[in-house]
Amino acid sequence: SNIDFIVPRIIKAANDLNRYSKTKLIPGVELTHVPPKMIQELTEVARGLGAAIVSVHGETIVEPVAPGTNLAAIEARVDILAHPGFITDDEARLAAQKGVLLEISGRKGHSLTNGYVARVAQENGAKMALNSDGHGPDDFMTAERAKNVALGAGLSSSEYTQIQQNMKNLVDANFG
Repeated sequence: SNIDFIVPRIIKAANDLNRYSKTKLIPGVELTHVPPKMIQELTEVARGLGAAIVSVHGETIVEPVAPGTNLAAIEARVDILAHPGFITDDEARLAAQKGVLLEISGRKGHSLTNGYVARVAQENGAKMALNSDGHGPDDFMTAERAKNVALGAGLSSSEYTQIQQNMKNLVDANFG
């Protein structure tokens, strides 16, 4: 309901802050609690407004969204499907085909299915992203915590390195 207001403000904030900070703010949006039939349209709107990265709040077990959200997000070719919960093998294969990254989450609650998501992604060739899902400054992860989240999901150090590369590729492709 507020995407046309929020995205331009985020872009302005990114432009202002990025002049003074080593850490770069990347303008993006997470579509949350959106009816699955609207995800394609809203993804296009967000990109049209200048969002460099579009993610969708997936079907996490702790904050449910409408069934079908994971599939609709993948079909819309969002950049990241955040906390996809018990994503299916078919959805993970489709994510691999469409280049949608599946999130391994550092957020309390959402992280409960990280091991499952990592296994399904690996078995079906889907790439992963690692994200703090930060809602405030205390939520952001240090490099050490990020690695621990990945290792706790059952990933190896080399798989964690690949996730870092996936994120770098996403940022470079969309914000270069």
